[in-house]
Amino acid sequence: MSSSTVELNVAGMSCSHCVEHVRKALEALPGATQISVDLENGSATVSGVDSSKAIQAIEEEGYQASLK
Repeated sequence: MSSSTVELNVAGMSCSHCVEHVRKALEALPGATQISVDLENGSATVSGVDSSKAIQAIEEEGYQASLK
């Protein structure tokens, strides 16, 4: 739907393994590019995907996600 950058708040990440789970979930989305996950700020950014799909992918990994 949109190829703009999606900025998300991600709750529940507590370590580098959490960051990797979120990153891999976003990488698996068709069209996803420029993925960044920040543990300290509890955030993630991704380009090339619809925000609802990014949120769904993160939540399927067991984390809470919402638009910034």
